[in-house]
Amino acid sequence: MALAGILLLTACTSIPADAAGTSDRVRGGELRAGVTHNPPWTDTSTAEPTGSEVALVESLARGLDARVEWVEGSEAVLADALHEGELDIAVGGFTDDTPWTEQAAVTAVYREVRNDRGVTEKHVMLTRSGENRFLVTIEDHLRENGADR
Repeated sequence: MALAGILLLTACTSIPADAAGTSDRVRGGELRAGVTHNPPWTDTSTAEPTGSEVALVESLARGLDARVEWVEGSEAVLADALHEGELDIAVGGFTDDTPWTEQAAVTAVYREVRNDRGVTEKHVMLTRSGENRFLVTIEDHLRENGADR
């Protein structure tokens, strides 16, 4: 009987889950977003960041009723901040061959672009590892909004 109760309670848990509760913390709160300069994806040369990926993060935040707190840094600084739980998401024109997979989780490819050398770049965003429900939320948003932006 006790085993049945435990199994029933376990079945009520949301799957996928966030190890650190990012989805619950961000919804109606603050989305901590890292940004590195890489136009046209991200541009940090003005007071507030701009670019197509900045717009995607801001629309994600609106959908979560959250405000965005932007943190600018190099790719290495942002990857370390994700690993340490100081950021929720990072953008900067990252591609699926990013070297930061040990420090962060990588979204599914949301957009493919042929660069001026004729090479197809497959664009992704980075998020905190272990925050699987939040990763799914980001990917759903990118699937709906990111393909041709």
